Amino acid sequence: MYFVAALVTLTTMTRFVDEERINSGTLKALGYEERDIIKKFSLYGLFSGLTGAAAGIAAGLYLLPRIANNAYAHGFTVPKIETPFHLKWAVIAVILAMLSTVLPAVLVAKKELQEKPSALLQPKPPANGSKILLERITPIWNRMSFTHKVTARNIFRYKKRMLMTIFGVCGSVTILFAGLSVQHSISGINDRQFGEIIRYDLIAAENDNLDTEEQQAINEKLSDKDVVESYAPIYYEEYSVTAGKSQDSQTIKLLCPENTDDFSSYISLDERKSRKPIALTDNGVVISERLSKLLDVSAGDTITLKDSAGNPQKMQIAAVTEMYTGHFLFVSPAYYQQFSGQDFSSNAYLIRLCDSSSENANEVAASFMKLGGIAGIVQNTTMISQINVIVKSLNKIMWVLIVVAVLLGVVILYNLTNINVSERIRELSTIKVLGFYDKEVTLYIYRETIILTLLGILVGFLTGDWLYQYIITVVPPDEVMFNPALSARAFLIPFVLISMITAVLGAVINRRLQNVDMLDALKSVE
Repeated sequence: MYFVAALVTLTTMTRFVDEERINSGTLKALGYEERDIIKKFSLYGLFSGLTGAAAGIAAGLYLLPRIANNAYAHGFTVPKIETPFHLKWAVIAVILAMLSTVLPAVLVAKKELQEKPSALLQPKPPANGSKILLERITPIWNRMSFTHKVTARNIFRYKKRMLMTIFGVCGSVTILFAGLSVQHSISGINDRQFGEIIRYDLIAAENDNLDTEEQQAINEKLSDKDVVESYAPIYYEEYSVTAGKSQDSQTIKLLCPENTDDFSSYISLDERKSRKPIALTDNGVVISERLSKLLDVSAGDTITLKDSAGNPQKMQIAAVTEMYTGHFLFVSPAYYQQFSGQDFSSNAYLIRLCDSSSENANEVAASFMKLGGIAGIVQNTTMISQINVIVKSLNKIMWVLIVVAVLLGVVILYNLTNINVSERIRELSTIKVLGFYDKEVTLYIYRETIILTLLGILVGFLTGDWLYQYIITVVPPDEVMFNPALSARAFLIPFVLISMITAVLGAVINRRLQNVDMLDALKSVE
């Protein structure tokens, strides 16, 4: 963002110095020293830089934190927001602002004033044209119309403006693409995780050493067909391992079904990219994808985890399954006995309810907890609610990103197009006098903007995908994985928004060129 803003500022200050070229030449001819003339531009840059830095500091320290806090405060219990003034970051912001406003003004003005006063009193000569690569491709070049050839030459003739447009549009598209992609990654987690992958509603864990009455009460509860649709006995245990950015202890849920044939009715194990089903075998364990990334392992590797008693258990990975929340370890009874050295015995149940709503799941969980033989209940409703809150909060922040990206696109495209028209007004007036229609005159110059905007959009998709991949790797907590799949809207919305901005600005430029005073423009040198 700063790089794009600095490039635009450089272009603006260059244009400002060029507009004051004759005045600078007059002052130099009258005997003013160069440093006195440069003060005019440096003070302008200083004032605009300090004003922008002050507004940016105020928005960054006070406005944006409150927007983010408001987005998350409705769904999470968060402490009261504090927005202390950070002198260090404020100073850095001011220094960066001065580097992008004052420094370009001084450098451009100093370079301009190296010319003699007699040269400064004349308009700046246009940039020299040169033979471009496309001209060497004769079959293509010979089939291009005159206006298209002019457009191609001008794009490379004004290289600085070409780069400004591409980088500016690229910055806007990058923000939109990354934001929309992250939004899609999170919004689809609930439906995929708790609708297609995890199909059970509760895990009911038994107490050790159940007596006959406690076991009978549990069996009666599980046999209630009005409440429980189906259930499956499993062995449930929590393992641990040290991993992640902060080398924290990660909790892993080991699930070992008594019957592996109907296990897919409760948990669907699939390879994420190929959607190929994964079966539990006696050759190794199946681990969740997020855990495999934290441990940097894959199928065929061997890992060592600690069981609930703290004993290390070494096991081989047979496959990695798609999973977005939590760390899981799935194993067949035979392989569990092989790596643990213990006989298999179920101690919990996977339960599917007739009514899977959050309200009913909470009621059934409470009724199970009243049974003396139940040690605990693991529910999905808490995680589902948290993800829903995150999605709603992210939607609010996305609107802020969209507004910022659109404003960035408008400012850059309007600024650069306006400069392009101002610098080439004599050229445009000349072709208008020669009989070009209004639309032809507009496209004569705006066709360059359209082509460069399309290039900026394409580059923005590439940098946006890089930023998106970085975000989904660094931002999620250790127990959560964002869905890395891209959506069509992440490509469509940035393209449509930037295209609309380009079209609206094209209409503005067309109206401006219709009202240009050709005679006055052609007399400007005199």
